[in-house]
Amino acid sequence: MVVIQMPELQDIFAQVYLNSMSSDQAKAFNMIRHCRTASLGSHSDVCTECGAVDVSYNSCRNRHCPKCQHSVQEHWVEAQMPKLLPVGYFHIVFTIPQELNTLVLQNQELLYSLLIRSAGHTLTELAKDPKYLGATTGVTSVLHTWGQNLSFHPHVHCIVPGGGLSNDGLRFVRSSKKFFIPVKVISKKFKGKFLYLLKQVFNEGKISFFNNAVSLSSRSNFLSLVDSLYLKDWVVFCKKPFKSPAHVVRYLGRYTHRVAISNSRIQAFDGKSVSFSWKDYRDGNKSKVMTLDAKEFARRFLLHVLPTRFVKIRHYGIMCSRNISTKLSKCMKLIGKKPLKIITPKPNQNKICRYCGNQNIILFFPKHSCAGP
Repeated sequence: MVVIQMPELQDIFAQVYLNSMSSDQAKAFNMIRHCRTASLGSHSDVCTECGAVDVSYNSCRNRHCPKCQHSVQEHWVEAQMPKLLPVGYFHIVFTIPQELNTLVLQNQELLYSLLIRSAGHTLTELAKDPKYLGATTGVTSVLHTWGQNLSFHPHVHCIVPGGGLSNDGLRFVRSSKKFFIPVKVISKKFKGKFLYLLKQVFNEGKISFFNNAVSLSSRSNFLSLVDSLYLKDWVVFCKKPFKSPAHVVRYLGRYTHRVAISNSRIQAFDGKSVSFSWKDYRDGNKSKVMTLDAKEFARRFLLHVLPTRFVKIRHYGIMCSRNISTKLSKCMKLIGKKPLKIITPKPNQNKICRYCGNQNIILFFPKHSCAGP
């Protein structure tokens, strides 16, 4: 039996076959298997100066592929840099009780959206309260669905600037160095907001129930679950403030384009089982190695494939797209920062000819070549 040391996710998917996958999972599975292979076609980078031609296989460009996220992440980070305010930034993480996992898995698009919205609105609404900040702040939120061991663990990472536009719109209000809203207050409001919206979509008949969750379609059973969740403490925690605004976006960039597991964490694959590193947060963040059957490993990874066109990065408050040119720009003017200039990076602008150093590279796709989804 040949053991592949330091394999990639693609190596595993190339040898694993699963009988049951959703259409979204099947698409991601097959795109990752064929990423940068002849089956997806090829393209050429042509130097306009020396005429050199570099031919490469096409990337799958699937957002769940660990190979295809680096360049996308760089472009995203570059576009966010001008939007940073010269203030401290905070990182808040929202989680939901595991009793909701089955419902969320069966209603991903609906309940993922509800989770992200509840977190974003919790922060912006509390920030407007004069008791805490008395201003419209901004929130950039990112949905993650996995734990370190690839278990299903939906949660939202939020980045919040330490300040915002005063409620009268005339001043920029700075927060203290510590996060300006107590975590217990955030947790209580988030719980109430999420469960209120959950009951609302239930009453509207928007939630689907399958298999072992069918019993929850009964109103009395569903409300009994909701009542039990009101009695639980919901976990919300605030991480240490960032060192600088620029560090915020680079840090967040790693979160926005992270997939369930990176290739660097996969240590060995022998055709039947996969070994990968993980951190056990319940055991002092110790680094450990877990070995799973290859099919189970693939099944766990595919749990985290998002619905097609689902938006996992969302902005609220002054970071919302409709407020960028108004409220965020006004904040920058009030604190003396240069006017906001939005950057739209060009996909090919960082390429350099390896022969002559010319930066003017033309991307050429032959006829019948697939450039990815």
